[in-house]
Amino acid sequence: MIRRLLASFARLATGVRLLPATPHGAGPAIYFANHASHMDFVVVWAALPDEVRELTSPAAAEDYWGATSLRRRIACDLFQAILIPRQAVTRHNHPVDRLGEALEAGRSVIIFPEGTRNAGGETAEFKSGLYHLAKRYPEIPLVPVQLENLSRILPKGSRLLVPLIAQARFGEPIRLPGGESKPDFLARARACLLEAGSPA
Repeated sequence: MIRRLLASFARLATGVRLLPATPHGAGPAIYFANHASHMDFVVVWAALPDEVRELTSPAAAEDYWGATSLRRRIACDLFQAILIPRQAVTRHNHPVDRLGEALEAGRSVIIFPEGTRNAGGETAEFKSGLYHLAKRYPEIPLVPVQLENLSRILPKGSRLLVPLIAQARFGEPIRLPGGESKPDFLARARACLLEAGSPA
């Protein structure tokens, strides 16, 4: 009930619409979005139908969301997030392994392939994590999500929301076919995300 109320508040605060159904059908998915604000994972999560949201875990930067006990409780207890290290990554705490555990348990995940927030408005080149997830779980659909206006609603360094309308545009699912190279796949995935944000 608390998560449902949080999702309703997030939609009310940003204007993002609730999806009537998942864009990929039944089962888990890997949602990948551009990243400009700490609100990003909340907005993607809030846009999903209630029953899908309950089985979806956003990736959240461990150095930020794990920095205090309050942030950790918000991320892990309320949003069921997966804390992802951005520094000192080893084979014992690799982000792909942490995300993979959720996927293997039947949960969807929300990730940000740019790796860090990009407040400049342009979607940066993707890092390799999306490719490695797609290669390890080729049966799981990858759903691009183009977020608009989030960097203006919660500017970097600000704690106050600016009243603007945001958008979360979900594109058609993609997969990694056999033989496609990592650079080609990452470029194609980025192009699909940008296309998801283009007017029909």
